[in-house]
Amino acid sequence: MKKYIIIVLAFFVVSSCNRQQDQAMKSADKDFILKVANENFANKKWKDALALYDRLPKLVAGTDDAPNVVFNSAYANYYDENYILAGQQFKNFSLNFVDDSRKEEAAYMSALCYYQGSMQYNLDQKSTESAINQLQEFLNGYPNSERSKNISQLIDELSYKLEFKAYENARQYYKMADYKAANVTFENVLNDFPATKLRPKIVDFILKSRYELAMNSVYDLKSDRIDNALSYTYTVEKDLPNSEYSSTAVKYRQNLEAEKVKFNKVKIEVDARKAELSQKQKIALEKVTADETQKAQAKDQVRAENKANQTLRDSAKLVTPPPAATFKIRR
Repeated sequence: MKKYIIIVLAFFVVSSCNRQQDQAMKSADKDFILKVANENFANKKWKDALALYDRLPKLVAGTDDAPNVVFNSAYANYYDENYILAGQQFKNFSLNFVDDSRKEEAAYMSALCYYQGSMQYNLDQKSTESAINQLQEFLNGYPNSERSKNISQLIDELSYKLEFKAYENARQYYKMADYKAANVTFENVLNDFPATKLRPKIVDFILKSRYELAMNSVYDLKSDRIDNALSYTYTVEKDLPNSEYSSTAVKYRQNLEAEKVKFNKVKIEVDARKAELSQKQKIALEKVTADETQKAQAKDQVRAENKANQTLRDSAKLVTPPPAATFKIRR
């Protein structure tokens, strides 16, 4: 019986609340709308509260109720996880109600909304960059605030998200065996985030990328890539001494030095073959050149003889007198 009574009472309460919400939505009475909105806010009915707060800005403009409407509306959006909208509302509050005692709180909540709205690392990070800027803006505006104590920690957390995204992008190149792109991209991560906590792993991936490039390089680039990888093994050993990464560097150095000896032997053989081939090509070219020269000389000789003969014929014409006059014999 008790249970039945409680259910009935709950039904009437819910019905009454719904009826009151409907009345407030249709009403033009500012005070009634505000009363129901605030009751919804107090009862954590964020969507119902927002539906009514959205009707109030014009009705309360210029009154003492205006700051509360904006402030509560911002919090309702925050609790309803509408972080972008809430962040804008808190920011507008801090800018428009400069004499309100809640100005600092609104500025802090605005920055916190941007922080909450930061996307996962594998998605677009414009929201994260905006959040860092907003948090830094609060830190600059309220450096001595109690709320500033955790701001630096939040900024570090968001910065790490940017670092990790860049790190993961570079790691994808390595996983695809595009070691040249991986090497360049990992170096860019170090340049963009020189204080990154991921530095040991990044350095290790750069070493591995250069090692793979050297060991599997084309002939013309192999010597330079071996030297490049060997040089980096010393960098790793110096920067990360007594670590698993320095141990890997020493191991790779031994392999690279052995590969360099092997390649130098191949290079000597290749250079010898190139020299031999070059000599053969030179001899063949000289022979071809000699044959062509001989043919050209023979052609020149024939032309010279033809010219000489023509000259003799022309001279004979000049010295031969015309024939004597002849008489026709009558028949």
